[in-house]
Amino acid sequence: MHLHAVDYHAGNRHILNKVNLHLKQGQILTLIGPNGAGKTTLVKIALGLLVPTSGTVTRSPGLRIGYMPQKLQVENTLPLTVERFLQLAPRAAHADLATALAEVGASHVRHSRLQSLSGGEFQRVLLARALLGKPELLVLDEPTQGVDLKGQADLYSLITQLRDTHNCGVLMVSHDLHLVMSATDEVICLNQHVCCHGHPEQVSNDPAYLEMFGQAGAQAMAVYTHHHYHEHTLAGEVVAEHVHDDSCQHDHAPSLLANPQQRSKDGR
Repeated sequence: MHLHAVDYHAGNRHILNKVNLHLKQGQILTLIGPNGAGKTTLVKIALGLLVPTSGTVTRSPGLRIGYMPQKLQVENTLPLTVERFLQLAPRAAHADLATALAEVGASHVRHSRLQSLSGGEFQRVLLARALLGKPELLVLDEPTQGVDLKGQADLYSLITQLRDTHNCGVLMVSHDLHLVMSATDEVICLNQHVCCHGHPEQVSNDPAYLEMFGQAGAQAMAVYTHHHYHEHTLAGEVVAEHVHDDSCQHDHAPSLLANPQQRSKDGR
């Protein structure tokens, strides 16, 4: 998918200004930015739900997209089970329901009322729904909304696993650079226009990012880079020494890392 010089106006409001975005198969790209930056508008343009005022949007012919919305309000008195909710999705084959729920770790809620789910369970069900159409592109708007810190880290780890399994592109909106850094390949910092973009570490040190979020916010979200010649546990204990031949440079978010084995394997 490629967006080139996309503008969007709503009345007198200039919401997006000359935005470029290029997403490749198998890539995770995360949009960050303050409230009102145009992130959700850009996602809707990428989905084809909104037409840009100017600019071009190019998608692969027949591109299959799975969409996870930012919010979904379900009437509390509506007698809707998870299974029935998933059956309402376009192109939802009954045989695929169990597979999708198993992939997101939510098989146990298949016959539960939708309204009885925890925040994390509800987000996993929404993610399962997005998988039912066998997407080549997953579009996830704030996928960890309403989930506690541990649950957020687990969901980002799951999204990485799904990308690896399905080799799909992922376009994600998030406020949490410090959490998504281990689960994204590129970050675009948006505030009506593209302020900066690149690897999460690169973006977190960009002057435009620092100006937007302030020094305190940047310190809270900053990734941690250092050179060392040993391995250590999350508690800080040294478990192995390396021969000093090459600098071992890598990025950490140690206190938030949900699955260090997977991250080490994937190099993220």
